[in-house]
Amino acid sequence: MKIAFVFTQSPYGNSSVREGIDTLLAMSAYCDEQDIAVFFLHDGVLNLLTGQQAEVILQKETAAMLKLLDLYEIKQCFVSHEDLVRYQLTHQPLLLPVTVLKKAEFIHLLKQTEKVLTF
Repeated sequence: MKIAFVFTQSPYGNSSVREGIDTLLAMSAYCDEQDIAVFFLHDGVLNLLTGQQAEVILQKETAAMLKLLDLYEIKQCFVSHEDLVRYQLTHQPLLLPVTVLKKAEFIHLLKQTEKVLTF
């Protein structure tokens, strides 16, 4: 993989995640799907929660945007095991099919990419 999109921010409170998803989807039009990987780390794992109710806080829902990854054939999605445990999400269904990695594996994969974009 050549480009890693790393989501470290929670889905709401600022526009970073929405901008990151927009960039990811736009980039996928120019790259082979095998060249792009998506990583969820720290507060970024909260983007994977199902049942988000963004309209309650008058925000645009990021979950619907993330569901487009499958349509754009972006299959390489990874999440930090330690952060899932931190938020007690290990047994909760997630929004996307992701590969759960220990922190060392997570970092190893990130080091193999040519570019890392963090949101």
